[in-house]
Amino acid sequence: MGAYNLMVGADPELFLKKGRSYACAEGVIPGDKHKPYPVDKGAVQVDGMAVEFNINPAESEEEFSENITSVMLTLDEMVGEHELICKPSVVFNEKVWAEASEESKILGCEPDYNAWTGKVNPKPNANVKFRTAAGHVHIGWTEGEDITDPHHINECEAIVKELDYRLGFPSVLLDEDTRRRTLYGKVGAYRPKSYGVEYRVLSNFWLKDARLQRWVFNVVKETLKDLHEKRKTVFHKSYNGLWNPSNIVNINDKHKASQFIEAFNHLRMPHEI
Repeated sequence: MGAYNLMVGADPELFLKKGRSYACAEGVIPGDKHKPYPVDKGAVQVDGMAVEFNINPAESEEEFSENITSVMLTLDEMVGEHELICKPSVVFNEKVWAEASEESKILGCEPDYNAWTGKVNPKPNANVKFRTAAGHVHIGWTEGEDITDPHHINECEAIVKELDYRLGFPSVLLDEDTRRRTLYGKVGAYRPKSYGVEYRVLSNFWLKDARLQRWVFNVVKETLKDLHEKRKTVFHKSYNGLWNPSNIVNINDKHKASQFIEAFNHLRMPHEI
C-alpha cells in the first residue's frame, strides 16, 4: 500500500417498531438498493425488512460521528410514527411476516467474500423468521481500482484479516447479540470496492454511542497506518494459529476474546480512546 488519504464511511441497518411489534420497512421511507434517497450527509433506503442509511465518507473521527448522527436524526423524522431500533437481530411476529412481500424477505442478493479462504461466503438461509442488521464499515484509500485485480484483492484481504483482530475480537465483548452471526458477519466477510474495501463483520451495535463510533474510526485509522508502515503489530500474520478468529469471533467466545485483548494490551478498546 503506497501513500494514501484515508476516508471512512458506513452503511448500517436499523429496524422499525410500531407499538409493541417490529414493523417491515416497506413503503415507510423512499430509496432502495438501486437508488438510495439523498439526505444531508448521506442517503437512506429500504433494505429488505429493515431501513439502511449510508454516510458521506469522513476524514476524521469527528466528521464520521457527526455524519452518522445527522443521518440518523433525519431518518428518525422520516419514519413518522415508527420507532428506530438499533438491535443486531429481531424476530418479526406472524402477522408482520405474513404481510411482508416475498421480495423483502430475500437475503444474500449480492455475494460477499471470506478474506481467510478467498472464497464466496455461502448464501444465508432466508427461511428463518428473524432478520439481522449490520454496521458495515467502508474504507477508502484509493480510487478507480479494478475489484478483480489480484494486488487490490490482496490489500483488501490483509486489511480485513487485521480488522478481525482489532474490531472483530472486541465486538465479541461489546456486542451482546449472538444470533446475527448465524446468518451474517462471520470473520473475513468483505467486498472489494474500487475505492478500497467494505468490512462486513460488525453488527450495528457500535451506532448506539458516539464513543463507539469514534472507536471504530480510530481502529481503522491505526490499522491502515500499521499495515502501511509494516509495523510488527500485525496480528493476522503472527497469531492466526493459536488465536484463529474463526474459532473465537464466529462462535462469540467471550472468554478467549477477553484473553487475547488482555494479552495484547496495546489493542485499544472504546474506553481507552
